[in-house]
Amino acid sequence: MGGYSYLNTVAICAERALARGAGRVAILDVDYHHGNGTQDIFYERAEVLTLSLHADPSTDYPFYWGHADETGTGPGAGAALNLPMPRGTGWADYRATLTEAIGRGPAIAPDLLIVPFGAETYAGDPISFFEIESAEYSEMATMIAALDLPTLICMEGGYAIEALGDNVAAFLAGF
Repeated sequence: MGGYSYLNTVAICAERALARGAGRVAILDVDYHHGNGTQDIFYERAEVLTLSLHADPSTDYPFYWGHADETGTGPGAGAALNLPMPRGTGWADYRATLTEAIGRGPAIAPDLLIVPFGAETYAGDPISFFEIESAEYSEMATMIAALDLPTLICMEGGYAIEALGDNVAAFLAGF
């Protein structure tokens, strides 16, 4: 446990999918914080690709994980992609980074895509520093849905309680 999750729902779902016959799983983490636990669990495994868009760990939690040069080791070499972004990242730059991450997914032909969706990338989130607006979550989800993969969306964070429902609804509507 690194601070935000006691159980790693995403990793549990990926492990279950693999146990039930999935050959490859891709995890596309689109929330503010790096999925350090998820990366750690699958860092030496080739059958799970972890793609993480997140705040730059040189300025934001979890600080010690999520740098661009962390790409996996052993059989998992190249199966981790970290795309840290600076504080103040708005939708245009986030969209470009998401496009880069999405481009990696089909290359491994995953049987399942797992999306940890956290709305703490929202401009009004009290603990985060990205500038995504509610309406932009629809486009984010539409881009992910365009991969046309079996997809599991797991709710992660989001601390602007007054906007959380709108942000989640916008994401789901886009998907």
